[in-house]
Amino acid sequence: MPHTIFGLDPLWVSTVLLVLAYVTIMTDRLNRAVVALLGAGLMIVTGILSQDEAIRGVDFNTIGLLAGMMLIVGITRRSGVFEYVAIWSAKAVKANPAGVLALLSVVTAVFSAFLDNVTTVLLIVPVTFAICRELKVPPYPFLFNQIIASNIGGTATLIGDPPNIIIGSAANLAFDQFVVHLAPVIVVVMAVQVLITHLVWGRKLHATAEDRARVMAMDERAAITDWKLLKQALGVLAAVIVAFVVARFIGLLPATIAMFGAAVLLLLDSHGRTSEEQTHHVHGRLSELEWITLFFFIGLFILVAGVERAGLLDILARKLVAATGGEMTTMAFTVLWASAILSAIIDNIPFVATMIPIIKGMAPVFGGAEHLLPLWWALALGACLGGNGSLIGASANLIVAGTAERQGVPFKFKTFTLTAFPLMLISVAISHVYLWLRYLR
Repeated sequence: MPHTIFGLDPLWVSTVLLVLAYVTIMTDRLNRAVVALLGAGLMIVTGILSQDEAIRGVDFNTIGLLAGMMLIVGITRRSGVFEYVAIWSAKAVKANPAGVLALLSVVTAVFSAFLDNVTTVLLIVPVTFAICRELKVPPYPFLFNQIIASNIGGTATLIGDPPNIIIGSAANLAFDQFVVHLAPVIVVVMAVQVLITHLVWGRKLHATAEDRARVMAMDERAAITDWKLLKQALGVLAAVIVAFVVARFIGLLPATIAMFGAAVLLLLDSHGRTSEEQTHHVHGRLSELEWITLFFFIGLFILVAGVERAGLLDILARKLVAATGGEMTTMAFTVLWASAILSAIIDNIPFVATMIPIIKGMAPVFGGAEHLLPLWWALALGACLGGNGSLIGASANLIVAGTAERQGVPFKFKTFTLTAFPLMLISVAISHVYLWLRYLR
């Protein structure tokens, strides 16, 4: 047991620090990276963790994977390829509003499986506004669909959503395992979402032949700003995805692959410039990293390491096992639904980071770490899909809402939640059935 300042009970000190950090993050009064780093510092200053223990608590595989993919995606987006695909999709359905609503949702989901959700919506939303203006249709249904689709699509892969990255690193789960175990149910969830939103909005959307002709006249090739960069970026991105798939067979961590891929793309992107130009160019690319997110993760990992060191998470694990009778089916469904409901209310990243040691602590009860897979998939599905439950459930939701309101499209919390929460419950119910059929019968 750690020795704390003034001899205070380390369990209570660490719990208070974690709760204060959670509450402050939820209120948005302070930047979440600042809150996490302050909490991490207090874990050390109060004696809950030594400095060495704090460093060991940081999952650098997660940090490296996030940073590497941020660089690759940031460079790739400059080619204009994502805008190209969005315009092409609208033209592929002959600019039929219902078809555009459905296909842009699918495109958003696919992008979100390989990019982070915020990047995806930042790329798709401006093109969506342009298409809606030409078709003279209300943009709200399209934006709503893209929020829902981004959170659904991000659930399907290791790199699609930060909770999956944390889970994959902590549980030593590979890219192909996420695809094999989660993609099937995500395809079903996405199909149901497209069907429901078509019934709610799609069949009511209409555009004149003249309006549709304006969209058909859009030149998707004009969206490509750098063909050379496009080829380089897509080549590196494809190689990185292939490497993720075979990573566990070649003994490489996802962070190693992502960082190496980012370094190769930076080299290709800087080729042909003078030394001074290269320095300026690389500095610009690195400045686009989401440093707030990276430092938030670092602080969060140390916070969670503190409550784990003090014994709080072990206590919670034992209580959860006792409450569910140590029965895997009950435990998995409890994790799934609790994760979904809570992730609609609070940030799912700190929630998942806290749940991981709790689930790991259950390994002896269920016969070893290899028997925890249903719990990991339940946590991933609940946390990622739960983000669709409210306007504050995920960062992408707030980004789209803010962009929409700047364009004069109201995005009210109550209006969004009245439609989104039932959709979220349906997606989690589908996941419930899937988990039971595949793992728990």
